Amino acid sequence: MAKKPGIPADFSAIDFLRTRSLSSVVQAEIERMIVDGELTPNERVNENALAQQLRVSRGPIREACSALSAMGLIEVIPNRGFFVRALSDEEALDVSHARASIFACMAMVLAERVTDAEVAVLRALVDRMDEIVPTGEVSIYYPVNLEFHSQLAKMSGNQRLAQIYLGLARELNIQRYRALSSGDVLHVSNAEHRAILDAVAARDPVAAFKAARAHILNGIVRTRRAGKAATRQRRGEAPAKEAAKPRGSRTATRSPA
Repeated sequence: MAKKPGIPADFSAIDFLRTRSLSSVVQAEIERMIVDGELTPNERVNENALAQQLRVSRGPIREACSALSAMGLIEVIPNRGFFVRALSDEEALDVSHARASIFACMAMVLAERVTDAEVAVLRALVDRMDEIVPTGEVSIYYPVNLEFHSQLAKMSGNQRLAQIYLGLARELNIQRYRALSSGDVLHVSNAEHRAILDAVAARDPVAAFKAARAHILNGIVRTRRAGKAATRQRRGEAPAKEAAKPRGSRTATRSPA
């Protein structure tokens, strides 16, 4: 097992298992398989095969899949089982641009009406993500990231906008998770969250709109790079430098964090 940032060099596998439940360890492994493309979109999660591969019973597999379903990485189809969520690149890009516009609009509206108590809630979430960043634990960072976006949507006060936004966001969970898992990007993601927070706290609608839209558009670029890196890894190719492309290009695929 590769060491994660923030884990002591002498931290053994036994020590690691003592700090986490079996289902959470299984969940982390299934997350990795989805992000790395070992489990592909629309693929049925074979509980028996995974149980044999991971040398666990089906119970932890089901618990892990249920947790991943709540995160939007897996969907449950009644009487059929667990399936990896799927969205074509073109669909994901369209959804991403729609999400960018709606998120920016909600941030602008919130900046015009936000209370000190709401600012405190958002600030606590951003501060919590800052604490998680050095660990590199995407599985811990991601739920807090989701909560920040969800809280901002709800605080905007427009239920229809929030409903549309949260629906779009759920469609993109795999792409967003993959983007955050692609190297050292958590600090970049949360710096963008803080820029949104600062603009909202300053009651500056224009700055809030720009910061929120930039966060989503930048995430599209991060996801495109993550997808290309995953493809190179599966093919056993060496990492390659990517030329910068215009923000919002139609060659960009999928979504942001």
